[in-house]
Order: sequence, then C-alpha cells, then structure tokens
Amino acid sequence: MTSALPTLYGQYNTQYGGYGAAPGQPAQPGYYQQQQPGAMPPMPPGAQQPQQQQWMVRPQGIPGCPPGLEYLTQVDQLLVHQQVELLEAFTGWETKNKYQVKNSLGQQVYFAAEESDMCMRQCCGPGRGFQMHITDNMGQEVVRVNREFKCCAGCCWCAGADCCAMEVSVESPPGQVVGHVRQATSGWAPKYTIMDAGMKTIFEVNGPCCICQGPCCTWDQDFVITPPGGGEEVGKISKQWTGLIKEMFTDADNFGVTFPMDLDVKLKATLLGAVFLIDFMYFEHQNNN
Repeated sequence: MTSALPTLYGQYNTQYGGYGAAPGQPAQPGYYQQQQPGAMPPMPPGAQQPQQQQWMVRPQGIPGCPPGLEYLTQVDQLLVHQQVELLEAFTGWETKNKYQVKNSLGQQVYFAAEESDMCMRQCCGPGRGFQMHITDNMGQEVVRVNREFKCCAGCCWCAGADCCAMEVSVESPPGQVVGHVRQATSGWAPKYTIMDAGMKTIFEVNGPCCICQGPCCTWDQDFVITPPGGGEEVGKISKQWTGLIKEMFTDADNFGVTFPMDLDVKLKATLLGAVFLIDFMYFEHQNNN
C-alpha cells in the first residue's frame, strides 16, 4: 500500500517559468512568487525601482471645455521638452520629433508626436510640413497642430504674402479649428500673430532681434506675447539653453510658455502650437540635411 507523497511544488507558471511554492509552504529562493493582479513583479536584490513619469490629474466637470483641454484651466505655464533621438544625433538622419509637455511641477500633461513624410524630412528639413498629434495620459488625441509645406516661406520681409508666411492651425478636438498662428511681416525680428478660429487677431508674439542658433548661446531667448499693436506683456515663449553637449550634437530643445491663468483654454492650446512653429523655424538644425 502506497502512502501519499507530500506536495513539493506549486503550480507551474508559464509567464515567468518555474514552480511556485507548495500550498502552505514558505516561498524559497528561486521560486516564482505569485503576485496580485496588476502588481509589479519583484525586483532582483540590489536593483533600483524604475522611475515612473508622474502625470497631472485631469480636472473634472468643466462646462464648455473641449475634451482634453481641462488640464489647461489649472496652469499658467507649460514646459516643452523635446526628446533626444539617438539615430538623428549619430547619423544626421532626420527623424520625427517627439515632445513631453509638463506643468511647472514637472507633471506630464501631454505627449506630442510628429507625423510627416520621410522624404520631406530629409529634403526639406525644418521647412517640412507636418501634423503634431498631442495626446493626454489616456493616449487620446486632444490637440492637433497642422503645418503645410511652403517652398519659399520663412522670410520676415515677405511674410505678408500667403505663399511666404509660415503658419499652423490648431484643432481641438481634431477636426475642429480653435486657433491659428501666422508669421507676420517684420524687419529683422521674428513676429507672429495669434488668431482665434475666426481669424481675429488676439495676440502678437515678438522675438529677439538676433536669434542665436548654436551651442554657445547660453541664455534663454524670449518671444514676448502682447496684445495687438504692442502694450503690456501678457506672457512669453522662451527657448531655454539645454547645455553645451546637447545643443551641439542634438536638436532636442527645451521651451517654456507662460500665459494668464484665466486665458481661454483654446488660446492656451494655440500658444502651445506656436511653440512648435518657432522650434521648427529657428532651432532645428539645418546641417542634418
């Protein structure tokens, strides 16, 4: 007569491999320890816990606000950090730009990813047309920034003509235009008009007289936001110095944009679109192409 053998092993785990401890037995080194659903697997001894990006909590119950722009009701500053693309840094092959958009506390508000044609990126460089898809922490696209390619655009002196003015349209939700950013005629300093969906000018953005492009420009370069025709500053877009190595070998730029807390969220989204236009026009390296 045979006696029942004790259960030495628990159930085999197909995901991690190996057997768990038997029921009622303490887990031994080398055994897979069953985790609760949704829990992180245990880290090896001495390993550091991965740092997770903290996302801003989405405000609720804001009437009349386009979906996804509720975040903007709680901020008067956004920080835009372009991600370093290693392929571009080492080979000069122009890749799609990606950006993290954060609040002043460092919490991520949005993620922005460029969509553009590969041939246009290599041949037209920063002058290329693109769509910038801006998503929230649920991965839903909440803002879309569109720029058409214009072969002769960019000159400050002739920006009054439609064929020469760089511009973007801003949609939120995608498909519904909420604002426009258009390059305006100026002498030496860059100038832009910020318009609402009906093409009414709400703000002007005036840049520095001489834009410094290179690793030795160790200061912030400000584009001041004012009412039409000038007047008191209501905000600004700043291109921030990112350090000698990063400025020399990459296109990864840092920007900050400030605006009044009580500004319409649609205009805040339009000013965010202005950041991408300014980045492409003045701070994307031409020599990659």
